[in-house]
Amino acid sequence: MAQDKYPVTPAIRVLRQHKIDFSHHPYEYEERGGTAVSARELGVDEHCVIKTLIMEDEAKNPLIVLMHGDREVSTKNLARHLGVKTITTCTPEAANRHSGYMVGGTSPFGTRKAMPAYVEASILDLGTIYINGGKRGYLVGIPASCLSQILAAKPVDVAV
Repeated sequence: MAQDKYPVTPAIRVLRQHKIDFSHHPYEYEERGGTAVSARELGVDEHCVIKTLIMEDEAKNPLIVLMHGDREVSTKNLARHLGVKTITTCTPEAANRHSGYMVGGTSPFGTRKAMPAYVEASILDLGTIYINGGKRGYLVGIPASCLSQILAAKPVDVAV
């Protein structure tokens, strides 16, 4: 398929700028379908589909958390790890304001604001991961090592 048939989002620009080889994985987006839908549509293990969560601490400082599609984030453990009182998921409006992406199409790459990024440590053990390319219904396949390379994502152990 011709390259120009895929969206060129801020995330794609960042991947190209860093000369990362990636594969395109468009799928039929379903409202509130989450990673289960994208994994089903792409025929991949949901554990390898990585969700990008925009969260904030009690002072409203935003951060990015990358988690396996089939796992949840223990905000209590994350707050303890970061030395803050609380961590909460941002409202869709706040997430959009911080990231520049619509919820359901949030990529950790090319965000509007620079935010610290945290990645569930076991994600880094995977070969290829599937992560949002900056548009609803569009994932990219990249090496998991890109998360440390491009985002300087710090590994954490906060999955439940």
